[in-house]
Amino acid sequence: MDIKTLQRYIRKVRRQTGSTVQYFRLAFEGNKIERLTDFSSLKRPVLLLQGYGGTRRVFQVLERRLRRDGFNVFSLNLGGIFDTFNTKPIPELAQLVAKKVEGLYKRHDIREKLVVIGHSKGGLIGRCYLKDFDGHRRVKTLITMGTPHNGNPWAMLGLLTRLAFLTESIRQMTPMSPFIRRLNRTPWPEGVKIVSIFSKGDTVCPYPSAVLKTPKGRVKNLEIQDVGHVEFLMKKRVYWLIRKELLGGKAAAGHSLPRRKIRRSGSSSRSIAQ
Repeated sequence: MDIKTLQRYIRKVRRQTGSTVQYFRLAFEGNKIERLTDFSSLKRPVLLLQGYGGTRRVFQVLERRLRRDGFNVFSLNLGGIFDTFNTKPIPELAQLVAKKVEGLYKRHDIREKLVVIGHSKGGLIGRCYLKDFDGHRRVKTLITMGTPHNGNPWAMLGLLTRLAFLTESIRQMTPMSPFIRRLNRTPWPEGVKIVSIFSKGDTVCPYPSAVLKTPKGRVKNLEIQDVGHVEFLMKKRVYWLIRKELLGGKAAAGHSLPRRKIRRSGSSSRSIAQ
């Protein structure tokens, strides 16, 4: 290994370590957040769903960017261990999401359809909500980041520990679990777009766990290079991908960023604004 390669590796480790420390610091701040969204006049609504072990606070950076660009963002306390860390079974959480969203839409007479953004396990909760609890009636787009759509091989290790007995959702995220197999067999709802953002630099949800295998035209797989699992929530170039999808594939005016290669699964690499 030459000096330049070693230096790049050290910078990468430092960067990902810093992001991981920030993630856990935010996660341990819990689910108490300041309510900033006015549901009585909700426009461009976005629901954020955190991953396993995460809390609402881990979306701090992403939420701030979305609000800055005019989106009305909200999240939910998904409970779990200590009523905090999102460890409950995925179908149970999808049903909770359905109940909360229906309550909000009826209480405030909301007409505009919702965008759901899920990180890791949060993306599976979003898929389950759409497919099993009529979420397609309220949702127009689901965007997932580092979500184990095909199961996560690391979850198999959880079966060898007490974690699997403490939380059923670890078993549900194994590659051959009945939950994952059923979710991938169930037809995707008409009229709902799904975008899966993944990275081969994600060692927590290793490639190709996050690549959707649904027929073309129904989904979009976007590969972004050199992004760790928790960095999906913090990297600006990940956000530009998300924002472009929220704006219907159009970049917002007045913003110019360096261009980096993003790979669309199954096609040649292309460059987009980060």
